[in-house]
Amino acid sequence: MPKQLKLVAAGVIAVMLAIPTGAFLYIHFVEPKAPARLSLSTDTTDGSATSATAAAAGGLSGTWKATPASQVGYRVNEVLFGQVNVAVGRTSDVSGTLTIGAGAVTAADLTVDMTTMTSDKPKRDEQFRGRIMNTAAYPTAAFRLTKPVPLASVPGDQSPVPERATGQLTLRGVTRTVSVDLKAQRNGGRIEVNGAIPIAFADWGIPNPTFGPVSTEDHGLLELLIVAERAR
Repeated sequence: MPKQLKLVAAGVIAVMLAIPTGAFLYIHFVEPKAPARLSLSTDTTDGSATSATAAAAGGLSGTWKATPASQVGYRVNEVLFGQVNVAVGRTSDVSGTLTIGAGAVTAADLTVDMTTMTSDKPKRDEQFRGRIMNTAAYPTAAFRLTKPVPLASVPGDQSPVPERATGQLTLRGVTRTVSVDLKAQRNGGRIEVNGAIPIAFADWGIPNPTFGPVSTEDHGLLELLIVAERAR
């Protein structure tokens, strides 16, 4: 092999070896660690007066409104040259209500502004708002409870109780019935509900987020933390 071709071949091999190494170093030592999963708060709120009322049986009855402390987001595994990175995007633009009565959550209607979903990567956010979720055409996602969720008891302050909710979830204009395991707790004058819904992209007509050298799995998690206070 001529000397020049040997040099070119050596250069190509060096680049091929350097790219995975660079990806490993970037993801494990440069890229910020992905945020932890959304979870119930361990900090108390300042709603002590409402808390005392809610402690009595039936004290949770009424309408509860989502506050700006609520968050909804996605969690998806990305692969860059064989190295796994966890992509996380979130928004606090969550609105809607929960209705509690007769020892059960009888209604829940929640809406999420998908146009404000952001991650730590502007390019990823452009892809999310563009070809992936097409937020120009489908600016919101929504969940509507279709079956009452019985409450075995009034939860104690910051004492999580497990629940399972069934409802209709709308993503990218597609509505499907889902069931989700939740944890709920009372925290001062607020109610907090936390859970995650597995999302297979094809089921919702969501294009695979893969772009450029970054490939993704064909599914992810929709995480939620609803923090609600009594509607006035």
